[in-house]
Amino acid sequence: MIHIDYDMIIFKEGYSFVAYCPELDISSCGNCAEHAREMLKTAIILFIEEAEKMGTLEKILTESNFNKDDNGRFIPAKVIATELVSI
Repeated sequence: MIHIDYDMIIFKEGYSFVAYCPELDISSCGNCAEHAREMLKTAIILFIEEAEKMGTLEKILTESNFNKDDNGRFIPAKVIATELVSI
């Protein structure tokens, strides 16, 4: 399986915790932050496995602004800032 790095945002929504990967637009949830984290990891692994089977993974990652490092690992674009903004 291909190796990638990804960002994860965890937030609470009602009584559930949601883990979200913005680069791949994949999320999952759990009854605590750690459970949501593990569920997101599982969702991303399944996504990667299916995209590899379909032969579309490298195209998806490239379109999602991932870059391949010297070791062949896919790295996302660096997050510069996250902000809570009100209007």
